[in-house]
Amino acid sequence: MTPSHRAPARNAHRTGGRAFAATWWGQAWVDALESSTLDAGRLSRGRTYARKGMVGPVTAAPGVLRAEVEGSNPWPYETAVHLRVLTDAQWDTLLDVIAARAGRTAALLDGEMPADLVEDARAAGVPLLPEPSELDPECSCPDWGYPCKHAAALCYATASHLDDDPFRLLALRGRTKNVVLAALRTRRQTITGIAAKSGEASQGRGVAARDRFASFSGVFMPPAPKPVEAASIEPEAAPSPLTTEPPCDTTFTLKDIEVLTRDAARRARGLAAGHTALLTGTPLEDAVRLAANGVAEDWFHRLVHAAGLPPRDFARLVRARRNGGPAGVAVARAPLTPEPAAMAAARTALSDLDNADDTGGTVRLRSWRNRLTIDDEDVQIRLGPDNRWHPYIREGHGTAADWWPCAPATADPVAALVAARTAAARR
Repeated sequence: MTPSHRAPARNAHRTGGRAFAATWWGQAWVDALESSTLDAGRLSRGRTYARKGMVGPVTAAPGVLRAEVEGSNPWPYETAVHLRVLTDAQWDTLLDVIAARAGRTAALLDGEMPADLVEDARAAGVPLLPEPSELDPECSCPDWGYPCKHAAALCYATASHLDDDPFRLLALRGRTKNVVLAALRTRRQTITGIAAKSGEASQGRGVAARDRFASFSGVFMPPAPKPVEAASIEPEAAPSPLTTEPPCDTTFTLKDIEVLTRDAARRARGLAAGHTALLTGTPLEDAVRLAANGVAEDWFHRLVHAAGLPPRDFARLVRARRNGGPAGVAVARAPLTPEPAAMAAARTALSDLDNADDTGGTVRLRSWRNRLTIDDEDVQIRLGPDNRWHPYIREGHGTAADWWPCAPATADPVAALVAARTAAARR
C-alpha cells in the first residue's frame, strides 16, 4: 500500500515510549540505518546517546552530515555520515518529476514529502530516499563498528530534522532549498511561456492579460546556478594589497590578514555562484582550507595545533585539499562506499590499459570500497564523492609507510593511474 504524506511507512521503532521519526520519510531514514548493520547493540547505544542529548549541533552539506558526539572520553568525537550526491543528470530528472505536478512543490513547502514523488523519482532512476547501503558512517573514535554508536546517534538525531523539513534531504543530495525552488520557477516559466505562445498561434487574437502576466511572473528571478566544484573557485582578481600593519600587541601579521582576505574573497565568489556548501564546515575543514591556500610556517603550526591532529595527518589532508578540493579531503579522511557500476567500469578500463601494455604482464588490482590498488607498484586511485579519481602513492618505509595524494583528481581512472605511476617513478 502506498503510504500517505504524513503516515509512517511502518510503525516507528520505540524505545522508552518515544520514536525518533514521526513521518514516513523520516522513518525511511531510520530504516536505512538499521538495515545497514546487524549490530543491534551499537544501534541501541546510539539511540540512548541521541535521547540523552549527546549529539551536538548537526551541520549539513551536500553529501555529508557532521556533528560532535559525546562518548566515554572527556572530549567529543568528530562524527559524520556520508550520502551520495545526485549527479547533474539525476537532478534534472528529479526537478522534472517535481515540476510535473504543481501540488508537489506546494507539499514540500508545507513540510511534506509526497510519496508519489519518491516513487516516480525511483522509477526514473533517482534515489531520493537513502538505500541501506548508502549511509556511510565515519567517526574519530577507536570503535570499528559499522556504524559505531556515535554515528548511529547522529543518524537517529537527524531523523527528526528530516521530519521538520524534507528540503534537508534534498540538500544532502546536493542542492539547497533556494536552488531547488529557483530551478522549479525556471521550469514553470518555460512551460507557461510555451503554452502562452501556443494559445496565441491557435487563436490568432492574443491572450488574456492575466495569462500574459503569468507568463512573465518571476522573469527577473535569476536562473538556478549550476553546482560548482569548490576546488575550482578562484577570485577574479587578487584583493588590493594591504598596507597598514596590525597593532603590535596582536598575534597575527599583515600576511595573515592578506591570507584571510583572499580566503574570504574566494568564498564570497563561490557563494555568489551558488556554492552554498561553503557556508558550512567544521573547524578542521576550515583549518585545512586555510593551510592549503598558503600560510606562513608559524601559522601552519598553529593550525595543526588547533586541528588536534598529528602534523603528518594534517599535512596529508592539506595535500589532498590542494589536489582534489573538499572532495579530496573526504577521500583522504575515510573510505567511501561508491556506486558498484563506477568501480566495475574503472576496473574494465584499467584492464584494457593492461592488455595494451607491451610488457605482457598482468596488473594485480586489489579493490576495496572506493579504492583500487596495485600493491607491487605502491600506487592507488580512489573514487571521490565528486565522481573523480584521486591518485595516491605509498610513501615511507616499513611501519611508517602510508598512502599520500600525489596528483590532481581526474574523471578518468586511466589518467589517474598514469599520474600515480608517474609520481611513484619520481620518488
